[in-house]
Amino acid sequence: MDIVKRDHFIALWKKYFNDAELPVAFYYSTENNNATIVKKAVGHTCIIAQLGRVRKGEALCFLPDSVGCGGGKYYLGFNKSMREGFEYFLSHGENEPRCERYKRTPEQVNALLKTLPVLPRKGDCLVFKRWDMLTEQDKPEAVFFFGTPDVISGLFTLAGFDSAKQEAVISPFGAGCTSIIYYPYREQIEGTKRAVLGMFDPSARLCIPNNLLSFAVPISKFMEMIDQMEESFLITDTWRMIQKRI
Repeated sequence: MDIVKRDHFIALWKKYFNDAELPVAFYYSTENNNATIVKKAVGHTCIIAQLGRVRKGEALCFLPDSVGCGGGKYYLGFNKSMREGFEYFLSHGENEPRCERYKRTPEQVNALLKTLPVLPRKGDCLVFKRWDMLTEQDKPEAVFFFGTPDVISGLFTLAGFDSAKQEAVISPFGAGCTSIIYYPYREQIEGTKRAVLGMFDPSARLCIPNNLLSFAVPISKFMEMIDQMEESFLITDTWRMIQKRI
């Protein structure tokens, strides 16, 4: 990580977003790079809840057996297929004791899964560090924020500042971990560089305060956003009025 760029963003973030929460960066690696290795999961655990520790400043490294959610293992690239019967779990039927009913039919779930290829990864270590905790050895692939509507508004508008496209930001259906990890990582490796608005999954929302959404950005796009902050709407009176509420 370019430490000068890291610190430059921290200063600009403070200047335009006050004390709003800094983003978390993540990447795949063969080493944990001084991040605490999360213990083997016992029972069902949700990575969204566990990332609260990272948001507070602790660097964490997830190995394949650190993830205690079958869907999460697939979305993070640690499993090559979803567990048998997942299509019924996400919809209903086939003796599933707990059905989420997020899709109307199992067939719709299977059609959706065909659009979600397994993520390629550069090692078994999935490292998460808050932005200010990054060091020169860290090579982030994407960042994600948890923010209130005013903060998300600023990030959303900044992501579209240097684009004529209507969809500089996407909001695809998926679990909480797809919106902050799976999709922004795909945007990075595929070079499409769209930001991802998320945390609409009701199951994941149980793990965060009710006034927050997520906003994730592939690192290549985020570097551009940092460079454009001081020529964007952030220097206008409109933003200054909004900033007072942050």
